Amino acid sequence: MDLALLWFIAIAVLWTGYFFLEGFDFGVGVLLPFTGARNSVDRRVAINSIGPVWSANEVWLLTAVGGMFAAFPAWYASVLSGFYLPVFAILIALIARGVAFKYRSNRDSDRWREWWDLAIFWGSVVPSFLWGVLFANLVQGVAMDADHIVTAGLFDLFTPYALLGGLTTLSLFTLHGAVFLTLKTGGPVRTRSRTAALGSAVVAVPATTVFLVWTQAEHGQGWTLWSAAAAVAALAVGVTLAWRGREGWSFTAMGIAVLGLTVTVFGSLYPNVLPSTTDPAYSLTIANASSAEYTLTVMSWLTLVALPVVLGYQAWSYWVFRQRVTGETITGESVEPESARG
Repeated sequence: MDLALLWFIAIAVLWTGYFFLEGFDFGVGVLLPFTGARNSVDRRVAINSIGPVWSANEVWLLTAVGGMFAAFPAWYASVLSGFYLPVFAILIALIARGVAFKYRSNRDSDRWREWWDLAIFWGSVVPSFLWGVLFANLVQGVAMDADHIVTAGLFDLFTPYALLGGLTTLSLFTLHGAVFLTLKTGGPVRTRSRTAALGSAVVAVPATTVFLVWTQAEHGQGWTLWSAAAAVAALAVGVTLAWRGREGWSFTAMGIAVLGLTVTVFGSLYPNVLPSTTDPAYSLTIANASSAEYTLTVMSWLTLVALPVVLGYQAWSYWVFRQRVTGETITGESVEPESARG
């Protein structure tokens, strides 16, 4: 297989891992005002459910962006410069969210914790929405000149299709987070999370379905019809299983839905990495945006060595912290555990 194509697939896999893992902890943050219900113990239950893993989930973002930089430097440069303000907003939100996890328990003050909980909420909402906007723009293309410089303005990025993409990821991650909370928590938080899962499905299912149909109709390939259909079917099955209380299988179905969505997006993008709406000849493709073959070869060998270690460590972390988090485990502690502080 051509190494450039192999790395395009690898980057798609990395983004899939990021959206699956970070997606549910974004969802936990979005739902914090609802699942916590302004109750300190319940908020701590929700936060502690992702406490040991949220920072490790962000490693997938670093590797995905790092892979783009090393394997497709022209793609990396055009995306981060052309989408500078949305990317900057995402970074600020992620920083605020990370700081909030670490600082919310540093003072015994309800007001103090409420401000940091608000940072967790917005630090989850903003990336959840803007990632969908950005990837929708990758699929539909942007105005770009012959030098691969994006000439589209900020408001040009917020087309109806892109806004629907943002609504899709925001609602899907919220649903994903609600299902995760039903699987990982107990007591009132679990009960509210099940209600939240069914409520968020009212938006997530139609938004995801319409976005995938639109993507397939305008940009899809023959085989992406199957990944889009699988995503919609898995989403419907996941919601049904959540309603029946089959939390583990529901979470698995949510993962398949995220996988189907990401495969459809990257499949619709192929063989481009950033289409130009100014002139198709100006588009960045896998062929003209990739690094030299020697660079790709070195990267491939390094990845073969490092990836199993990273995957093994993260799987071990999830196994160690697999127990449910309940109010009883929280109230039995004098302070929040280190895991909740990131």
